[in-house]
Amino acid sequence: MLSYLLATLTFAGIYAMLALGLNVIWGMTGMINLGLAGFFAVGAYVSALLSILGLPIPLAAIAAMAAAALVGGLLSRLTLKLRGDYLAIVTLGFGEFVRLIAANEIWLTNGSDGISGIPGPFRAELTPFEFNALFAAITVVCVALAWFLSRRLRISPYGRALRALREDETAAAVAGKPVRRMKVEAFALGAALLGLGGVLYAHFTSYIAPDIFRPLLTIYIFLSLTAGGTGNATGAVVGAVIVMGILEGSRFLEGVIPGLSGAQGAALREMVIGSLLIVIMRLKPSGLLAERPPRMPVQPGTTGSARRRT
Repeated sequence: MLSYLLATLTFAGIYAMLALGLNVIWGMTGMINLGLAGFFAVGAYVSALLSILGLPIPLAAIAAMAAAALVGGLLSRLTLKLRGDYLAIVTLGFGEFVRLIAANEIWLTNGSDGISGIPGPFRAELTPFEFNALFAAITVVCVALAWFLSRRLRISPYGRALRALREDETAAAVAGKPVRRMKVEAFALGAALLGLGGVLYAHFTSYIAPDIFRPLLTIYIFLSLTAGGTGNATGAVVGAVIVMGILEGSRFLEGVIPGLSGAQGAALREMVIGSLLIVIMRLKPSGLLAERPPRMPVQPGTTGSARRRT
């Protein structure tokens, strides 16, 4: 049971990493990205293939993040003039494009059979429980680092410029902000975090296949960020943990309710997940941890009344 809980914690951390990546692209910058599964797949496949070829896992992970960032920056550069629904459609198509490449380029990805035997850190030397514990710790550290950097980005001048771009792109351009460059940079940074989520998934499960990277994953990550609080790194992590808890907890409904077939149980799970998230959004429309304006740094010698006036 403890090993299962550690595995669930790892998957929750992977969802949190994906939600943090989406928060940079959508929550902070306002660009709709429905191709999360595509960047997730790029990170997973690049790291898996390089590590199988003998590259150490940390270097493979860095290369995978760089590949995801490069693809994200290129996609953003090609779609700079698209906004709203049009950008959403293009990014959704990108996600399916990556999945179809993985399914059809058998010489590289082994097609629909997937890639198995992906190395994990000290997998051969550890028992399954010890490996789950080690990987859960690695995932928590990676998420904590990504959360810290996201928080620092949010309160930095660059983060404030990203939010200005989100609120009114034209006004940000008039104020002298390099809108085009910032959109590409934010997309690339978010894509790197999405790629890191794929790295963690591949080296934990030791197996990846195209069916894993379906658009439903994107929906779950959007639900995580929306339920936790768009634009808030802490909300992204909390929302991911809640969604993963609902996903895993609802599995036990099949054992509680007699007479359910596998298909009926899966449908019931989706109903429960949707209903609980509707309740959350009904009670907290802005998410459980709604975004708040960051506190401005206090200049030396500034009085309390002056700070209140500003």
